[in-house]
Amino acid sequence: MQQENYDIVAMTEAWWGDSHNWSAARDGYKLFRRDRQGRRDRVVALYVRECFDCLELDDGDNRVECSWVRIRAKANTVDTMMGVSYRPPNQDEEANEIFYKKLREVSQSLAFVLMGDFNLPEVYWKQNTVEKKQSRRFLECVEDDNFLTQLVRETTREGVPLDLLFANREGLVGYVTVGGHLGHSGHEVTEFSILREVRGGASRTATLGFWRADWPV
Repeated sequence: MQQENYDIVAMTEAWWGDSHNWSAARDGYKLFRRDRQGRRDRVVALYVRECFDCLELDDGDNRVECSWVRIRAKANTVDTMMGVSYRPPNQDEEANEIFYKKLREVSQSLAFVLMGDFNLPEVYWKQNTVEKKQSRRFLECVEDDNFLTQLVRETTREGVPLDLLFANREGLVGYVTVGGHLGHSGHEVTEFSILREVRGGASRTATLGFWRADWPV
């Protein structure tokens, strides 16, 4: 983190208990983490540089592994809502719907970025085709309900794109690259830049959906 000078680092499936808190802290970064109910050793974590003014949204429900953090804007830019999530392969439909409900709320932000491992290897993102019911429901939520675009086109583990990156506005995220590993993790590292948007006028109307086509990358 310090060598690459990252502003934000997301870990979608970290394994540590309270006894590891001292070693998980990083100088110069704020740490936001969310424990999964009944699995306190497995968390999602988001590191944000201390120079950024941040606010974590706590919905009081820990049945899903997801952390939402609003990064407050500097002058003439909009706030950025960041989400990091891990969806276990055996997550039930009730937990899925809890996540979808929260996603609908936070994705209304003018600038929204979601990172996560959703364990949906059967989704072919280049054509947005899928057969399983739970995967179709996921596609319906992120694309049809919330107009999010998935930006990772390369495989991130065992030949499939398990680790995904979504944004709700064209041009918000750029320079997406996949490659390398963090320690002994079997997942590839995904790097990208968030292009902070200049604050517009008083209107909050956004035109969404017309750019959802599968543009060449």
